[in-house]
Amino acid sequence: MTDAPEPAVSDAFHVFDTTLRDGAQREGINLTVADKLTIARHLDDYGVGFIEGGWPGANPRDTEFFQRARTEIDFRHAQLVAFGATRKAGVRVEDDPQVTALLESEAPVVTLVAKSHVRHVELALRTTPEENLAMVRDTVAYLRAQGRRVFLDCEHFFDGYALDPAYAKEVVRTASEAGADVVVLCDTNGGMLPAQVSAVVRTVLADTGARLGIHAQDDTGCAVANTLAAVDAGATHVQCTANGYGERVGNSNLFPVVAALELKYGRRVLPPGKLAETTRISHAVAEVVNLTPSTHQPYVGVSAFAHKAGLHASAIKVDPDLYQHIDPALVGNSMRMLVSDMAGRASIELKGKELGFDLSGDRELVGRVVARVKERELAGYTYEAADASFELLLREEVEGRPRRYFEVESWRAIVEDRPDGTHANEATVKLWAKGERLVATAEGNGPVHALDRALRVALERIYPQLAGLELVDYKVRILEGRLGTGSTTRVLVSTSDGQGEWSTVGVAENVIAASWQALDDAYAYGLLRAGVEPQE
Repeated sequence: MTDAPEPAVSDAFHVFDTTLRDGAQREGINLTVADKLTIARHLDDYGVGFIEGGWPGANPRDTEFFQRARTEIDFRHAQLVAFGATRKAGVRVEDDPQVTALLESEAPVVTLVAKSHVRHVELALRTTPEENLAMVRDTVAYLRAQGRRVFLDCEHFFDGYALDPAYAKEVVRTASEAGADVVVLCDTNGGMLPAQVSAVVRTVLADTGARLGIHAQDDTGCAVANTLAAVDAGATHVQCTANGYGERVGNSNLFPVVAALELKYGRRVLPPGKLAETTRISHAVAEVVNLTPSTHQPYVGVSAFAHKAGLHASAIKVDPDLYQHIDPALVGNSMRMLVSDMAGRASIELKGKELGFDLSGDRELVGRVVARVKERELAGYTYEAADASFELLLREEVEGRPRRYFEVESWRAIVEDRPDGTHANEATVKLWAKGERLVATAEGNGPVHALDRALRVALERIYPQLAGLELVDYKVRILEGRLGTGSTTRVLVSTSDGQGEWSTVGVAENVIAASWQALDDAYAYGLLRAGVEPQE
């Protein structure tokens, strides 16, 4: 059996993560063993108390995970948890192979799932309520006798309690008396509301004396609220998943739950200093499961502390706390000012400060920038999603000239439709840079790709820094209120240099012309980041 690490926080309150088991049931997530090991390392680094790794014996992947986790992960904060069910009806616990698999996982903690809804006992397990209680009692006692710590998940508890509260509470009492350290009340269907959860938890706690936990699904959009309501009512064990991943619409989200417990309740549930890792861990897990992080997720989303309205900016300029419920740095995030046609002077000043410019003493300059932003957004540009293009605009006003690294003589892109149904895309650019006339032609798998390649062919000899740039995203939008194929088009391009990522915008009636503008800004900003001085 794997030795458990010394807890960095008190055992009086548990943060229990089930991303690798319940979270992996989300549609679109398919974790390899290597993925699970990577996520487990991230969660341990974050400082959760328990990581539920899966159901050993149920499938080869989970069995292999436990085998490898024993030797490949040096857990510093978390204890590894194996998930399984109580013994089968009519089978001795010593003879049940899935119970044996739990022991063979060598996990120091076991979570057992049990029925607490009498109709599920009779229809799903096809046994009697009395035998179900015996299954709970026997399995908990047996695993405790084998040196395992045991938690028991009461599946469908809240629905079962509504049907037969006496039986639901008897399952809790039986598990606790048999040696379960925590009995977890599960809102398996996710249909509960906070006031209901609070009332049930408070009653069950008073009537059974068991230590209670909460496992909430998010089908009403209340999983985090239900989890905190259970804590208010006396639960001391919360089960969550990273980013709320889980079956159907998901589970209680680990990160807002932990942030609320630490920052709103004043309860230390992570090792010191780990709360500031919240945003990084959230995004790291999203990267492993190959899902784009939610931009509007509480605490960790890139928009969680983003401000757009001029009224907000005016107040934030005086005191950021006036429009922010916490300091973003506490969870590893940061405040962002969004520049748009809603921007006022305060928005521009704060955004300038964010970019390293003190604009507070130059009202005329700020007024010019505000006017240009409003004028260009009226034409279809958007700067809240294109910070790099805005910085280039701002620098142009501050420095009194555009930041140009090359001048365009002309460019063209050709799409050739061939008789065999294939297409050829070719672009030619004619530029001037550092006194040289540069002409280059390149092919690509689309006209924009061909333009990008032609630009590189022309400029990389003079600006070798461009070799490290990569286009990572390309978005096209036909602006509303325009006419058919003659509509104005907005293009957003995201570019990376391997160290960071930035977005630029272009607008034109021709999608290729809009793309060229966005590429032009992308290259200019990339050279700016690389410390290259523009041409005179």
